[in-house]
Amino acid sequence: MAKGNMSACLPITLAYEGGFTADRRDPGNWTGGAVGKGTLKGTKYGIAAASYPNLDISRLTLADVTPIYQRNYWRPLGAEALPAGLDLVTFDFGVNSGTARAAKTLQAVVGADVDGVIGAETLKKAAVSDVKKAIQSLCARRLGFLRGLTTWATFRGGWSKRVADVEARGVAMWLAASAHADPKAVLLEEAGKADAAAKKQRRSAGGSTVLATGGVGSNAALGGEVNWLLIVGVVAVVVIAGLLVMKARQNRERAAAYQALAKVS
Repeated sequence: MAKGNMSACLPITLAYEGGFTADRRDPGNWTGGAVGKGTLKGTKYGIAAASYPNLDISRLTLADVTPIYQRNYWRPLGAEALPAGLDLVTFDFGVNSGTARAAKTLQAVVGADVDGVIGAETLKKAAVSDVKKAIQSLCARRLGFLRGLTTWATFRGGWSKRVADVEARGVAMWLAASAHADPKAVLLEEAGKADAAAKKQRRSAGGSTVLATGGVGSNAALGGEVNWLLIVGVVAVVVIAGLLVMKARQNRERAAAYQALAKVS
């Protein structure tokens, strides 16, 4: 179990939450929750003035924010009792997208009732789960959720790399906690799997694009009329090719994250 593991998990999450910022255009930086409303105090360590209007944001220290994250994210997610590594990916997901969503995703992954409340059943099933598989499945579902957001186009680069890094770090934590005989070999194996998936997806995307463009060039019109059924089919193929390219990029990021950790194992 991951008792006391928050000290290892929190710095990883805070590295993505960032340092101090006081951009006037960001409503979260204002104590009133809207641009120009209240006082501009900013955000630090992911702690925003809009949510914590009475705090002196710019002077916050790690010691100040640790109990906030423990109270609002770590404890509600039952992270103290989750297996090492699974605690990290659940906690980071909760901080990024809300504890209810992270809890429900964890429950779905380990086969518990999906009610958004981490209790004895969820913790028991998490304890006996295939932890590496649960970590990877949770991160895949997390990325799927993020891809569905309207802000995905703006933040996809950072989000995708964050999820890949947190996944690899979660697996590395699990390996360390379980005293695995050869953690480097496991990390390199996962890197190889991700790289192989990326190559396959790139090949599939390229083949789909060639097929689609060839079809348009030779069969777009029949008897002087536009073949709309074919056009719709081509568009669908192009969309699928785009998704494959995106997934290939994400798997390359996963491969890079695993490889980076293997070097220091």
